[in-house]
Amino acid sequence: MPLTTQKITQEIGFSARILELEAEIKKLKSRKKFGLVWEEKPEQVAELCKKKLPVLTEDSKKEIKTTKDKSVNIIIEGDNFHALSVLNYTHQKKIDFIYIDPPYNTGARDWKYNNDYVDSTDSFRHSKWISLMSKRLVLAKNLLKNDGVICATIDDNELPTLWLLMAEIFGENNHLGTVIVRNNPKGRMTNKKISLTHEYALFFGKSSLSAIKKLPVAPEDKTHNYEQDKDGSWFLAVNLRKQGVDSTAYNKKGKLSERFFPIYFNPKTKEVSSKNKYKIEIFPIDPKGEKRIWRRSKDAIDEMYQKGDLWVKEKNGNYQLYYKFRGGLEGQMPKSIWYDSKFSASEYGTQILDSIMGARETFQYPKSPYAVLDSILAGTSKKDAIILDYFAGSGTTGHAVMMLNKQDGGNRKFILCTNNENDIAEKVCYPRLKNSIKGNKDYKGITGFIENLRYFKTDFVEAKPTDTNKRKLVDKSTEMLCLKEDCFELVKKGKNFKIFTNNQDKFLGIIYDDTGIELFKKEAKKINKKIITYVFSLDDSAREEELDEIKGLVELKPIPAVILNVYKQIFK
Repeated sequence: MPLTTQKITQEIGFSARILELEAEIKKLKSRKKFGLVWEEKPEQVAELCKKKLPVLTEDSKKEIKTTKDKSVNIIIEGDNFHALSVLNYTHQKKIDFIYIDPPYNTGARDWKYNNDYVDSTDSFRHSKWISLMSKRLVLAKNLLKNDGVICATIDDNELPTLWLLMAEIFGENNHLGTVIVRNNPKGRMTNKKISLTHEYALFFGKSSLSAIKKLPVAPEDKTHNYEQDKDGSWFLAVNLRKQGVDSTAYNKKGKLSERFFPIYFNPKTKEVSSKNKYKIEIFPIDPKGEKRIWRRSKDAIDEMYQKGDLWVKEKNGNYQLYYKFRGGLEGQMPKSIWYDSKFSASEYGTQILDSIMGARETFQYPKSPYAVLDSILAGTSKKDAIILDYFAGSGTTGHAVMMLNKQDGGNRKFILCTNNENDIAEKVCYPRLKNSIKGNKDYKGITGFIENLRYFKTDFVEAKPTDTNKRKLVDKSTEMLCLKEDCFELVKKGKNFKIFTNNQDKFLGIIYDDTGIELFKKEAKKINKKIITYVFSLDDSAREEELDEIKGLVELKPIPAVILNVYKQIFK
């Protein structure tokens, strides 16, 4: 039976509806089952990175150099999306701990999206905030080492959304805990709502390797009576006789333990020995007459006595052995509520900042450096850790890192990123760190402390093949590779090559084109130490063959792909 035009049209329409239905079913299957859903709002700063290469430009006038053999701390002025983009090709998987205090989105016009302040009347206020945070958290995750940890503070306004967002990006199983910090004991007064005295600190790990670390405990804060030894270490006087579980001298079969034996003591000379040299025998027998065991073996007991870590106490003819127990001060896991007054922003945040700056109200609601300091210790126990804060504000995180280094002799480094809105970078963050290092008439600085600091600003290089862009790319690539390798001191500058050092036996070489290879090799031989080397090239060759005769002196590394791609576009 022949098909009519009407029949054909109906069947075509039916097939089209089937295809539409299949497409909708596909969408439903791929739809997120749980988590945040928001209307993505394009952000100008992110779109700009698709057209231009974000780079850094150093403001050398702001460099603080106190010593040649110390690592360099960094301030980056500019939008933190651009700063994080640059750090993604200088510090990928190099950061140990990230601390951020992002805008709390209270509706108080304290942050911008696409150059406009966001207030409580903006119907897309939450979507814009989530969009901003999401892009930056994804970039930040790339920077963390596999065992790295991030801490983000927030209040009630965005706590649920931030928690879900971080769980989505870092993984629900990598949530390491949430701390309630009493940062405002007087409370934030309101007419209708509960007066807030606290905020939250969310800790997430990069992977299953991440973990919260114990916070150190001062000896005076311990319930036991710790004493300080001659060398400055702390110890607890502990009875050498074991007590409690598994301390009895007999096992289940009734056999006497090898740890039940006499220790011999000379009351005149106070000498102690596990060997039968003196008249008085001391056994590990408790006050009830129960036979126990010693905590240590014979050899260990003799060794402790020789070190001066073992002695005898006598009372009414009863002799007891004691030794110096040096454990128990390794710290304790952080608790979920931090209520000490040192965490108060009003008492310690504002007052400390005002004293450093020599003025009042330079920045509203600065964090207490002690809250940041304890967060760092909870996130990483490494004394050479790299700490990042890309919502740096007044620079509290940098200040806390320096306080911590002074406290325990560490060599941690910080990278702070902040915009310069209301001159916060140049007139608050930078002066705060400068005064923390050097001091001023109102603030002595962190006494006896040595740090180096460099100041950068975000910039862009266009991919158009102009001479200006060529010079700019070479110049800015150099600064970023110096940042990547922490080598800033220029050792040798030749035609189309440069060599830098960090004054700690680390060298960095940059060869800008093939004509610089031979001259670079001559200088490398003179230095006669391993040089991390980057070679710019229009093809994919790393120039191993040209550098073969000094292969023992060079460690070739690839130029970061985003830089190399622009290099090829410009120089071709």
